[in-house]
Amino acid sequence: MRSRLLVTGAALAVGLSGAGFATAGVAPRPGEVSVLAAGEFDFSRPETVATNLQTPWGLAFLPDGSALVAERNSARVLRLRPGQSPQQVATISGVSAGGEAGLLGLAVSPTYAQDGYVYAYFTSASDNRIVRFRLDAPQTQTPILTGLARASFHDGGRIAFGPDGMLYAGVGDAGQTANSQNTQSLNGKILRMRPDGSVPADNPIPGSLVYSLGHRNVQGLAWDAQGRLYATEFGQNSWDEVNQIVPGGNYGWPTVEGRGNDPRFRDPIVTWTTAEASPSGAAIDGNVLFVAALRGTRLWTVPLTGNGGAGTPVAALVGTYGRLRTVERAPDGSLWVTTSNRDGRGTPAATDDRVLRFPPVGGTPTTPGPTTPTQPTLPPTTPPGTTPPASGPCTATYRQVNQWQGGFQAEVTVRNATTATLNGWTVRWTLPSGQTINQLWGGTLTVSGSSVTVRNASWNGSLPPNGSTTFGLIGSATGTTDPPTTLTCTSP
Repeated sequence: MRSRLLVTGAALAVGLSGAGFATAGVAPRPGEVSVLAAGEFDFSRPETVATNLQTPWGLAFLPDGSALVAERNSARVLRLRPGQSPQQVATISGVSAGGEAGLLGLAVSPTYAQDGYVYAYFTSASDNRIVRFRLDAPQTQTPILTGLARASFHDGGRIAFGPDGMLYAGVGDAGQTANSQNTQSLNGKILRMRPDGSVPADNPIPGSLVYSLGHRNVQGLAWDAQGRLYATEFGQNSWDEVNQIVPGGNYGWPTVEGRGNDPRFRDPIVTWTTAEASPSGAAIDGNVLFVAALRGTRLWTVPLTGNGGAGTPVAALVGTYGRLRTVERAPDGSLWVTTSNRDGRGTPAATDDRVLRFPPVGGTPTTPGPTTPTQPTLPPTTPPGTTPPASGPCTATYRQVNQWQGGFQAEVTVRNATTATLNGWTVRWTLPSGQTINQLWGGTLTVSGSSVTVRNASWNGSLPPNGSTTFGLIGSATGTTDPPTTLTCTSP
């Protein structure tokens, strides 16, 4: 953290209304609020990305800047873009929700442009497991890790790819404290695996996925610029923790909760009382670790010292949005936070649960722009185009979001133009000469010559009045990459 300022009176009202900062364990003096200059996010200017979600848990970003969010109890995966309605892109089969169990963490493959994989951690009827799937075939799931003990509580669930390209998973002790010190059990651990679920040769215990042990319920994983891993962990009755994770490290549970000064175990770098935190998601921006707190109903900002330690945490958004589950830094430099007020332990507002976006200090709320998709990239030759919708029971608007020599990416927004619920839709257009479609998601594609027909997928055919959904595509072109001139949208 570069500095911390004290702002009082009118300056606070003008510049940081609603920021709600406080130092960990220390109440601000009357008229004063601690304001972080590091972290560089303006917590007084929130943008609501989505509302009325059902316990959002995992959050991960695709290469085009859109986000995937997992709903714990419904098993739905939604695609989010600021300024647009959430789009359901998958329902994960086999999820058994209850208590803290259900659809939990999400991760996007670091080689998504080549393989298209999305990873999910969820509770089934018999275990906790990790699967991977593609958005163009979400019903086809490949398990990469099964057999993790499940329970109504302490399921862990956070997954993330590290800077080494390996997949890490925080696995809870499933309510059986002996699991945490048992190296033959994968529960109460942080696991490290190859993207296919196999054991990396350089893991600290040969032949084992165990990367660190002695954990109770890890739900946050984040790396600093030097590649150091930090994890947030729920305590039992006394102390919650942030730990700096080293390969093979033992973090003491159930023998120790908080700092134990026991040479057998590694002490946390930060502790809070359980009322202050109940820490879940974690993210790092620059030299600041952000921690989403459930029971604490705040976002903790933890300055990192650069050598694996931490300074004094400062709390933001104290009580402003209720329980906070997940925090992630977006590709556009903003910070996204999810609420968890419908998880059975909160007091939900009418629009909960929500996904919020906070712009960088000095920035403005903007919709993240798409980046290069799965095709090779060259500088754009002409600006992306848009085909306006035609009239009918539904409308279809074609927007080219990226293009390069010999290829393009586009999305089509289908909107219900009637006052009744739309039960199914079909979009048709004619491909410009020399264009072909290589990949399409969010619909069912049929091509006959240059005639394209896209019908709704099983999960996005029902649209309420003025409701919309979006499907996307990647194409190649031997000539122009211009959009089609006309699209039609019909409904049965």
